[in-house]
Amino acid sequence: MIQLSNIFKWYNVGGNRSFVLKDINLTISEGEFVSIMGPSGSGKSTLLHVLGLLDEPDEGSYQFLGQEVLRLKEKQRSALYKEHIGFVFQAYHLIDELTVYENIETPLIYKNLKGSERKAIVADLIDRFGIVGKKDLFPSQLSGGQQQLVGIARALATTPKLLLADEPTGNLNSKQGEEIMDLFKQLNEEDGVTIIQVTHSEKNAEYGNRIIELLDGQIVK
Repeated sequence: MIQLSNIFKWYNVGGNRSFVLKDINLTISEGEFVSIMGPSGSGKSTLLHVLGLLDEPDEGSYQFLGQEVLRLKEKQRSALYKEHIGFVFQAYHLIDELTVYENIETPLIYKNLKGSERKAIVADLIDRFGIVGKKDLFPSQLSGGQQQLVGIARALATTPKLLLADEPTGNLNSKQGEEIMDLFKQLNEEDGVTIIQVTHSEKNAEYGNRIIELLDGQIVK
């Protein structure tokens, strides 16, 4: 599903290159649940953003579903993202002015689905996530765990093949975090969604079937 070859990412600082990612080579198969670990500043989030087409490396090759992503035009890349990738952020990234229902519906509007189709998909998700009673509330009226559930529901609205999660339980208490991780496990095992998560938590990392460790922008194991 994913093939990264010789990926480099750097910033120019005072005429010198400061590397964020160094010679990353990585293959991820469909249906895997991969955890990326490493200390702060090791390049975890940058790697996730490259995988999610939100950031571009300076050098290397990235094949996603058989396509060389870095050769695609911006519009094609954007279409690929909308079609196949869901992103879950630590800070939820919900739209404050929209209700729970409207937040989940947003990516479907971009896909130009009919109103009746959008309604059916959102109804199914809010039922599945047990947030039917919250659908008319705004993010500020929800707990952190509830906001993260909405964020995950929104990421899944377009039935992505790949779900990327950046510290998905970072702002949650341990019970909420456990519920979110159990949900990821279920999505991976029952729905076959490929998941790549960045985490500081060894406990959360264990939910994956493979752990990749980064240090100073390089894969160490």
